[in-house]
Amino acid sequence: MRKDECFYLGKIAKKFSFKGEVLIFLDTDEPELYQNLESVFIEYNKNLVPFFIDKSSIHRDKFLRVKFEDVDTELDADNMKNLEVYLPLTMLPKLEGTKFYFHEIIGFKVKDQRLGDIGTVHAILDNAAQPIFEIFKGQKQVLVPMIDSFIIEVNRKEKELVLNTPIGLVDLYLE
Repeated sequence: MRKDECFYLGKIAKKFSFKGEVLIFLDTDEPELYQNLESVFIEYNKNLVPFFIDKSSIHRDKFLRVKFEDVDTELDADNMKNLEVYLPLTMLPKLEGTKFYFHEIIGFKVKDQRLGDIGTVHAILDNAAQPIFEIFKGQKQVLVPMIDSFIIEVNRKEKELVLNTPIGLVDLYLE
């Protein structure tokens, strides 16, 4: 399995018991969707390696307590600390309406209701308090905060995102 065919589920935060259990921090708003997994992919030496799960349960809302097959000691579990956990993209729940996964809108054309075509989504900058659409119109970079009230439509069929931005927000980039 290649990394571009997967989504990031979380990271192994720490060992949990002397029997090889670990706690995976789940980067999701719905951890309960992932409590009955049969396996996951763990990034090890830049490769995704499948790990099969003996048992798992939700732990303190955002963690998944997991016992992997063939991980039987504290040392085994300790060696897995900070490794990233992935699942195939096919396991993502389908979203509708104006909800979307960041990876799925990369390359979408962006239209503003007032300004028309303002470019194409290049990336989602998610290292600040507020995620930001990074849009390029030719060589011009346009940065738009990802605010629910700005998002009018996500047209997956046409690969188009329709926004309604306040006057002046996008205009300053396009002048």
